[in-house]
Amino acid sequence: MTTISVPIPAHMAEFIDNQIKIGNASNKADVVRRALISYAEKEAIDDVLEAMKEPSLRGDLKELAKKFRNND
Repeated sequence: MTTISVPIPAHMAEFIDNQIKIGNASNKADVVRRALISYAEKEAIDDVLEAMKEPSLRGDLKELAKKFRNND
């Protein structure tokens, strides 16, 4: 396991301490780990939603290839 040291503003330190105080985490590292997991999950969801906006390529491959060639 790797340890990192990151300066944070006072309001973030207060948030971390409050999460421990109300029982949402057992210690400071737990709060940060949970935050990183949540961030990674949000990024994965955003990636899927963005990919869903991409156009779908369906149909005859030769016809699709012609469309690409015509755009050059």
